[in-house]
Amino acid sequence: MTGMDDSTTRPTPPHALPRLLRNRTAALYLTGTVISGLGTSALWLATGVWVKDLTGSDGLAALTLLAMWAPTLAGPLLGTLADRVRRKPLLVGTNLLMAALLPTLHAVDSPGDVWLLYAVLFVYGAAGVVQDAAESALVATALDPDLLGDFNGLRMTVTEGMKLIAPLAGAGVYAAYGGPSVALLDAATFVLATGLYAALRVRERPPTGGRRARTSEGVRHLWTHPRLRPLVLTGGTTMLFAGVNGALLYAVVERLGHAPAYAGVLAALQGLGSVAVGLASGPALRRLGERRFAAAGVALTGAAVALRAVPYDPAAWAGSVAIGAGLPCVLIAALTAVQHGTPDALLGRTAATASTLMFAPNVLGLAVGAALVELLPHQPLLVLLGAALLLTPLQLPFSAARTAARSPSDANPA
Repeated sequence: MTGMDDSTTRPTPPHALPRLLRNRTAALYLTGTVISGLGTSALWLATGVWVKDLTGSDGLAALTLLAMWAPTLAGPLLGTLADRVRRKPLLVGTNLLMAALLPTLHAVDSPGDVWLLYAVLFVYGAAGVVQDAAESALVATALDPDLLGDFNGLRMTVTEGMKLIAPLAGAGVYAAYGGPSVALLDAATFVLATGLYAALRVRERPPTGGRRARTSEGVRHLWTHPRLRPLVLTGGTTMLFAGVNGALLYAVVERLGHAPAYAGVLAALQGLGSVAVGLASGPALRRLGERRFAAAGVALTGAAVALRAVPYDPAAWAGSVAIGAGLPCVLIAALTAVQHGTPDALLGRTAATASTLMFAPNVLGLAVGAALVELLPHQPLLVLLGAALLLTPLQLPFSAARTAARSPSDANPA
């Protein structure tokens, strides 16, 4: 697989969306994404509310997100699994693992049990890193390369679209039956997704080479590529600031005068924005190219984060929708570029490395935000975050200019 210059636009495949939905692998995978996304989105909200109710701490509630994101730090190593073993059995295994692990959260019913919740969420995050790497590699080999942008956008649509119903459903289940019931709901979605992944028909070639060599080759390929590195670094910077913003969520809700479960309303509105941009991302990527599409999304996210500082519900609603529309752009652009510009034999570990470089800063941002929200007013922090995000796209043309001067053979050693 070879990369295409971001300055050129790709022709629109005829009837791209119908072609995509007729592909059996894409349809099964998207259905599995809908099902697992329902459980994940419900659990994401419920665990934060759960810890908030048990401990009364905004910081400890924000650390539930940190526990889920922390395994991205080991992305290059975990992603190597997707190139060392067959990817379909790996997907089935990770889903079964989580289906078996989530019911243990029935033991969490006091502040002293919160450690178990964090531990399960940490394993949840690690399984997600492995699964994302395997999925990215399988999809890239099963679909027409011209449809990858459409697929990644549609995947974002169905994943984030779950925020239209899943957080509210999760909050309802939590309010009626408690956190353990939400965990059981998520476990059931993993069982259903396992059946869908087992039904995939894909041909896989076993990789060769040593473990250390394979891991380092994925890192080297991504870091020396003149088009991929600036996109991924921009994604990482964006997610750093997005992590701080995420840790301020419960403070925003409290300032609006609502209970912690109101976070589900804002999450649903964010999902609405993501649904819209996901459907439009394929055509937008072909028209604008990866860099311009990413830059526009980051700028929109910055304006939306600053808007959250206004202590009125309509401002919070508008900010959530705009964040949902803006934030996925850089992630979709970077993932699509990685799939276009990476050979299949390196794709699992390269995709996981890209995820680490983009999402590991989110871990740091969540940790910093969890500390800052206990020490400082959240409204000035939101304004500063918005300004920083508005400046973030400026690194794209300068980074691209620097790396583009390298030799193509140096930039793509694989």
